[in-house]
Amino acid sequence: MVLPEGFVLPPWYLLVPLLVILAGIIALLWVLEPPVTDRTVLAFAPWMMFGSALHVLYQLDAYPENVETLFATPTVYLVAAAVAGAAWIVAIFLYAGGLQPTISRFFGIAGTAFFAVFASIILNVSWGEETFNLFWPVIAVIAAGIVTAIVWVALSLWFTDVAATTSYTGALVVFGHTLDGVSTAVGYDVIGVEETVPLSALLLEAGGSLPIAEYVGAGWLFVLVKAALALVILGLFKEYVEDAPQQARIVLAGIAAIGLGPGVHNVLLFIAT
Repeated sequence: MVLPEGFVLPPWYLLVPLLVILAGIIALLWVLEPPVTDRTVLAFAPWMMFGSALHVLYQLDAYPENVETLFATPTVYLVAAAVAGAAWIVAIFLYAGGLQPTISRFFGIAGTAFFAVFASIILNVSWGEETFNLFWPVIAVIAAGIVTAIVWVALSLWFTDVAATTSYTGALVVFGHTLDGVSTAVGYDVIGVEETVPLSALLLEAGGSLPIAEYVGAGWLFVLVKAALALVILGLFKEYVEDAPQQARIVLAGIAAIGLGPGVHNVLLFIAT
């Protein structure tokens, strides 16, 4: 009911080694116990975007046939997590050896570099196939930024303690889900993209059935629900962040990824198709 169409699992000889590698990375991180701060969560953001770029390239048929299923959903998330986890471990050892001033700095720069490379490949492929289009993707990102700013200012004014406690991590959660909402609305109302997630499709259909849809489209309700959901989550997590800040930020980073990943995926796909 809530999963998108097109879930594909790779053959066992690809999936099993990937799971073993990912389990080893998680175990090592568990032993190392790296600090998780707001800066760490922000450093995760480009890695979330990196996973989106990997999946868009899969949709553009850019991978060899024998490994392409690794980059379909849901396995692409495991691939991105494994690469990000390995980079995090490298950052920890570089910091311990005095080669980096902070863990999050190297981790974030590495994630940005990985995303930039694969996003550039997407742009190059779309340019070569003459499908390159920046207008609506840029509009979606700008609109998401404006909505995020409005939502965050409202949160800071009326629920100052929630905004102060969740800080940059909370802002990333709001932006990620807002970008997902706005990009989905733009795709549905303007570009004509069919929504493949059943629950999202229901919200879009509900928005389209209201009288106001004739003037503002069907996607406004989806944007409103996504932004409101992000705020509710932050309110519920306030005490958790105060009591167990590291654990809470890890969970909030995952929640941010659920919004930012699909949002960036939408933007990149709109550019390339």
